[in-house]
Amino acid sequence: MDIKKVVIPVAGWGTRSLPATKNVPKEMLPIYNKPVVQYVVEEAQAAGLTDVVLVTNRNKTIIEDHFDYNLALEDVLTRTGKLDMLKTVRDVAEMVNIITVRQKKQLGLGHAVLCAREAVKNDPFAVMVGDDLMFGMEPGIKQLLNVAHSEHMPVVGVMEVPADKVSSYGIISGEEFAPGLYRVRDLMEKPKASETSSRLAMVGRYVLYPDIFDHLENLGPGQGGEIQLTDALKALTKSNRLLAVKIRGQRYDAGDWAEYLAANIYFALHDEDLRYPLVQRLKELLPIN
Repeated sequence: MDIKKVVIPVAGWGTRSLPATKNVPKEMLPIYNKPVVQYVVEEAQAAGLTDVVLVTNRNKTIIEDHFDYNLALEDVLTRTGKLDMLKTVRDVAEMVNIITVRQKKQLGLGHAVLCAREAVKNDPFAVMVGDDLMFGMEPGIKQLLNVAHSEHMPVVGVMEVPADKVSSYGIISGEEFAPGLYRVRDLMEKPKASETSSRLAMVGRYVLYPDIFDHLENLGPGQGGEIQLTDALKALTKSNRLLAVKIRGQRYDAGDWAEYLAANIYFALHDEDLRYPLVQRLKELLPIN
């Protein structure tokens, strides 16, 4: 089983990030010197995924443009001798094969995945939510792909979240049958903390089989009036056909302002030219007594 396709839904309104996202897609907001979505695509590329299906809408063509050549800019960089910058922008255009699909109505994550059916066809595929950033020794989605290859089953990525954050996520419950690996018995979409003892939250990384489309197609609106991917995944648990892997690494939710800003600081601190002046400015802002 050689999985090469990844679906990245980017058609949402980005309401958590308003007013910055009034006219700029949240996926194009910069973290350090790259837009959010580029980090997600780089993670996919590092995991060996080569075909990226962007589920977008009519207002977000700027996202697919980012992964295309900009010949006018390249001409300027060539004429001015800025060859390092020229290589940087060309590398972005040559990272992966980009396929775009329109989600004409924003009806939730499950509906966005369903929109990719014709692009995915009958192949197993990955799903990566465009505002969840994962960084570590091994790409987050690669950890799921490893399990899917060995177990021949769909897999969701999870991390533990504080009790006061449970109501913001899809929460899984099940048995841990190997370190960090769970057989999923149930899922709940954004439950109250009192409704579940689990704090294992799905964090925007999935490896799915094409049978998920049949489950999605037969769903009615779920929580919030949307087609919930969680509800389709729940159907898989009835036949013991869903696993979860606890992802190792650092995660940032780019739709949360505190985490978005922390991610910028994280990357800036890894830049040798920026680290010292940034630390000095932070000390001025937050004096240590």
